[in-house]
Parts: sequence; structure tokens; C-alpha cells
Amino acid sequence: MQLSEIFVRLGEATFTEQLKGISMGKLKTYKLYERLKTRCHLQKLNTETLRKAAPRLLDRISGGEEDLATEIAQCVLICHMDMIMAVLDFLQIPHEDGFFAKDADIASYLKEGWQQRVYDEFQDKFSKGVLLLYINHLDWEMAKAETVFQPAAAAA
Repeated sequence: MQLSEIFVRLGEATFTEQLKGISMGKLKTYKLYERLKTRCHLQKLNTETLRKAAPRLLDRISGGEEDLATEIAQCVLICHMDMIMAVLDFLQIPHEDGFFAKDADIASYLKEGWQQRVYDEFQDKFSKGVLLLYINHLDWEMAKAETVFQPAAAAA
């Protein structure tokens, strides 16, 4: 599975929600602003231009632009470090402000069913779209997942 598949499977509404959570200030702090602007082929980068470009960006990602998917995922996630740290703490995964040690074996902490437990714990605390992106990104990057996690329907 590729990172682009996560965005595509989660759908356009979720993708748009993820883009809305990008902070231009944080992008500038982490020196990602110009990179995202260039990768998205935007003359001007702000929340409005990003929102308007969402369908076109998702089309490009659907077409296999992995570099764009990687760039957007990094920008979305860096803007939600509080959520990342909360999830890692919940899973008892050692980290330094949301970042892993270079040779850390993170996959060993990801026990069966961890995705649903994380989703259940944090779905009302953070943006569901961003939370789903992080769950899937962590699973893809650390556990080499081959499928996109979608939460189980809540019991009625």
C-alpha cells in the first residue's frame, strides 16, 4: 500500500477536513510553507486557496503523486503534534515530543486492535479526519499495513 491510498480511501470530505487543519504559522515554523506551496502548484498559500484546491490535489494524489501525498501528510500531521503525543502516550510508545528515536521498534507496540482503541479514545477529542490519517500513517509507516483502517460503526 502507498500513502496516497490512505487519502483516497478516506475520501474527499475527510481530505478537505484534513487540509482545514493545516496551520500556516506552523508550516512556517517547521519550514514547510514554501515546500507545500510549490508541491501544490499554488501561487499563494493560505487556508482558502488550500481548501479550494482540495479536489484537484486529491485528483493528483489519486493519480499516483506520492510526493504530494507525503508532503500533505507531513504538513497535516506536524500541525497536530498535540494529538500525536496524546496517541503515542495512550499506546505507551516512547517518543520525544511526538518524534521517535531513529532505531526504535515502534511496530512492537502496535498490538492487535490498537487502531480501533485509539479511534474510540480520541474521536471526540480531535478532528476525526486527522485522527484517521494519523492512525493509518502510523500503521503504514511502522507496521507496514496493507489495508486502510476504517473505524467500526458505533453500536446503536
